[in-house]
Amino acid sequence: MAQTEKKGGLLRKSSASKKPLKEKVVLMYDEIFTTEDPSKCNPRFWEELFLMKVNLEYLEGKLEALDGEELMKIKDNINCLFQHCIQALGEEHPIRVVNALQTLCALIRGVHQKNKSTSGFDIINMLVGFDKAELCMKNLMESLDSLLCAEGSESLKSLCLKLLLCLVTVTDNISQNTILEYVMINSIFEAILQILSSPLSRREHGYDAVVLLALLVNYRKYESVNPYIVKLSIVDDEATLNGMGLVIAQALSEYNRQYKDKEEEHQTGFFSALTNMVGSMFIADADEKISVQTNEAILLALYEAVHLNRNFITVLAQSHPEMGLMTTPTSPVPTTPVTPLGTTPPSSDVISSAELPLDADVQTSNLLITFLKYSSIVMQDTKDEHRLHSGKLCLIILTCIAEDQYANAFLHDDNMNFRVNLHRMPMRHRKKAADKNLPCRPLVCAVLDLMVEFIVTHMMKEFPMDLYVRCIQIVHKLLCYQKKCRVRLHYTWRELWSALINLLKFLMSNETVLLAKHNIFTLALMVVNLFNMFITYGDTFLPTPSSYDELYYEIIRMHQSFDNLYSMVLRLSTNAGQWKEPASKVTHALVNIRAIINHFNPKIESYAAVNHISQLSEDQVLEVVRSNYDTLTLKLQDGLDQYERYSEQHKEAAFFKELVRSISINVRKNLAFNTLSQELLLKEFSTIS
Repeated sequence: MAQTEKKGGLLRKSSASKKPLKEKVVLMYDEIFTTEDPSKCNPRFWEELFLMKVNLEYLEGKLEALDGEELMKIKDNINCLFQHCIQALGEEHPIRVVNALQTLCALIRGVHQKNKSTSGFDIINMLVGFDKAELCMKNLMESLDSLLCAEGSESLKSLCLKLLLCLVTVTDNISQNTILEYVMINSIFEAILQILSSPLSRREHGYDAVVLLALLVNYRKYESVNPYIVKLSIVDDEATLNGMGLVIAQALSEYNRQYKDKEEEHQTGFFSALTNMVGSMFIADADEKISVQTNEAILLALYEAVHLNRNFITVLAQSHPEMGLMTTPTSPVPTTPVTPLGTTPPSSDVISSAELPLDADVQTSNLLITFLKYSSIVMQDTKDEHRLHSGKLCLIILTCIAEDQYANAFLHDDNMNFRVNLHRMPMRHRKKAADKNLPCRPLVCAVLDLMVEFIVTHMMKEFPMDLYVRCIQIVHKLLCYQKKCRVRLHYTWRELWSALINLLKFLMSNETVLLAKHNIFTLALMVVNLFNMFITYGDTFLPTPSSYDELYYEIIRMHQSFDNLYSMVLRLSTNAGQWKEPASKVTHALVNIRAIINHFNPKIESYAAVNHISQLSEDQVLEVVRSNYDTLTLKLQDGLDQYERYSEQHKEAAFFKELVRSISINVRKNLAFNTLSQELLLKEFSTIS
């Protein structure tokens, strides 16, 4: 008997003597694509259609092949198919439901290809017809809600979420997707929360649910009242919030693990061995190429949770027993393969104990630590657009955290000490830090380390001014909290001071190049005012009196940098150019730093002359400083401990619009329904008669 091959909906015998045969479902699709009602000749047409295995490729291809005019001619049949799909969702037979869900996905995607301005038809009218749209969409959303909340098949829930993600992402700009009006009116918010609060559902569908929620929250968020924003902002159920935190932590952990694996693979590879032989001159360039695709979708979900819901802040500090302590289930529930969404989602078994001991501190890890590690990776290389967006979003999230009173309380809590292994960019002039030597410290130290690391490693021609401004703002907000609550943090402040001074030196040495693109005086003023914070209020939050002395020592030791800065801003503030006003602000801000330098330098020179010492040691300089505080006069500067609070709508709307567009395109691109194995589904539903 000749072998039968199946391709593109055709059943073809290997002998070419006979005409190829079409499978039955394809013949039925062809009937729909005529102007006649397919149920006229066969009253059981629709009933039979949903018992047939869906041919997604053929159905989508057929829709895409038609032009707008041809599609309008078969509009009644398309409407009929859409309505019968919705009816089939209420059937008891799961195979019908599965086929209806897959058909809806193909219909929505196929018809949406024609939704261009030149086509002259509306997507809602084409799918359901204006007269029936409200009722049909209400029934669709209610059916999806019931399937998501039911105790039934995990495969059906997976398909429901894929259909919803398909609905949301058919347009690049989700705010132009008019179908979403019906998703706003007929909310599935509670169904999403139920998935996140149940350990089993969360493990199978948590990632899709969180990405879906993040996208829905961004639908016309600045133009109208979005019910998903309102509802997310008031969620206070601990299990639900923890569930959401777990899904986000697992996705970020998976990214961190993949990066660590690639890094180790790179270090043990042939190239690493070769560079060890010839020297380390190329090592920085080589390590820059280690990259794992970033996950903006899950980062957006974290941002929305932190930004909108104050109760979620508590989740950041909660340890995750499921990630580090949970044992692998002995009999895992059979599931269908889940297509990757967003960018790099975790595998479904990501919370098994075998997967997650990423490093020594995983047992005492939490979402904030995982996020800080993720940030330390993506913020290394900001030349790539996705990483630049990810780095910016990481800093925006940290800005929201740094402004929150409760978040600051646990960040600075001496009883909550952690060892956080941040990733450090390989640089020729420094050795790689040994992870084992890291001390346990309050979490705010890791945040400050991350900021210092960014400041030190991004002084380059393509200067990321916006990220630097955010970075300095985060440090400032943390200092404001320490000053207000008199928190004496035992931190290596010298590293921060040194990084800030080096940043000022970089701005000065690249003045001409940078001024062509940026107002560097805004950043310089922020840096100078950080020093003014330490000078004016340092005695209230620096850990010891000697720390305050060390601040003065650093200012005196690096006086040339401050003198050069003063000369530069004085020159520009006395000219009538565009930088006159911003430069003069820096001139005024330097008054106390210059007073310290001008007061102590003569005293140090005098001490050296009297004691016949050509070069003073640090201890000797500190002795001069301590004995001459009394005669130092400083000016009180106002507003050093005040800042403008973060506002998304006024300043970040354009960034989020572009970010959500990018995520929508990515989700749509990775959303493949044909990966759902029909064999697995049939096996799962084999008990059905």
